[in-house]
Amino acid sequence: MDANQFLGELYDLTNIMNRWSFHFMLFGEPSATQPWGWNIYGHHVAFCCFITGRQLVIAPTFMGVEPNVIARGDESDCVLFTEEEQSGLALMQSLSPEQQARATVYQQMEDPLMPPERFNFADQRHLAGAFQDNRVIPLEGICAAEFDAPQRARLMQTIAAFLDFLPDGPRQARLKQIEQHLESTWWSWIGGCGKDDVFYYRIQSPVVLLEFDHHSGMWLTNEEPARFHIHTITRIPNGNDYGKALLMQYQK
Repeated sequence: MDANQFLGELYDLTNIMNRWSFHFMLFGEPSATQPWGWNIYGHHVAFCCFITGRQLVIAPTFMGVEPNVIARGDESDCVLFTEEEQSGLALMQSLSPEQQARATVYQQMEDPLMPPERFNFADQRHLAGAFQDNRVIPLEGICAAEFDAPQRARLMQTIAAFLDFLPDGPRQARLKQIEQHLESTWWSWIGGCGKDDVFYYRIQSPVVLLEFDHHSGMWLTNEEPARFHIHTITRIPNGNDYGKALLMQYQK
């Protein structure tokens, strides 16, 4: 949210782009026993949280930033989404050339081999963005069942970077659930995997869907994807976005 403020400062538009220009919605009444929830959404931020008793679901989420380097020259300076970027790149670079070739769905970020529906102006390479609830997304790339132990560890490290918004207890439970499905988890990639390349990747299993994408400019002027404009998405496949499956269990 502060990155949105920084973008407003760059363009002298803090009247519309600032750290408070977001919507907050409350669903139900906060309770220690009854289901309730909230969401917050706006430019580069969308969080949906559902709570019932001691159980917590935060999904789907969307977080992005343009630019990812906050540079005011004070204590607010930071670089965002570096862990998701570097963990994903390290995993891809750890694969053998043959594995990399199978993981790579398209060589170019806007590849002429892409069908028209594979790229759109707003979400670019993302498949699980806004208005895509319960979209059936075909598995692509390479299955983690083929990964060795260090590669699996890098995969889990990348997943953990996406889920650091969860409190410790729910986060550990979620990571344990995801690790139990590594044999049916798929890793797919678009772009290059050199140290300066831009790229997209997706992690997809029966219990998690994560996407990372370097975007071209919306406010900034880069016509090609660049590392300083990043979008990330997390979803829970098979109907538990927004805690729907958990709510159904409660209603029974």
